Amino acid sequence: MGMMSEFKEFAMRGSVVDLAVGVVIGAAFGKIVTALVDKVIMPPIGLLIGGVDFSKWVITLKEATVDAAGEAVPAVVIGIGEFLNAVIQFAILAFAIFLLVKAINRMSKKEEAAPAAPAEDVLLLREIRDSLKR
Repeated sequence: MGMMSEFKEFAMRGSVVDLAVGVVIGAAFGKIVTALVDKVIMPPIGLLIGGVDFSKWVITLKEATVDAAGEAVPAVVIGIGEFLNAVIQFAILAFAIFLLVKAINRMSKKEEAAPAAPAEDVLLLREIRDSLKR
């Protein structure tokens, strides 16, 4: 079997195709959640807190300077706002995945079937046992 045919067989397996579809949809969903957090959720929260733009909320460790050669040296900052946005995005994604898995589990859960009636030979053996006890 040639390498190309092996690759084709591998790539066309159902699980590989499902995984590829999941990755593409997950990336698109991640962009939606990012936009939701950055553009819809955080601006009202920032407004309520006092007009804070969380994406620009930083702790400056060292101010921006100009070196001896006249080139600008950027400031050294800790981006707390961006981190907070990432945490909220993660929480939303995790909750959405939780709901998806819960729904899939509910759909795939088979109802507990009542125990099947015993086979005919088992019934006969029980009758024999009961008659021997008498």
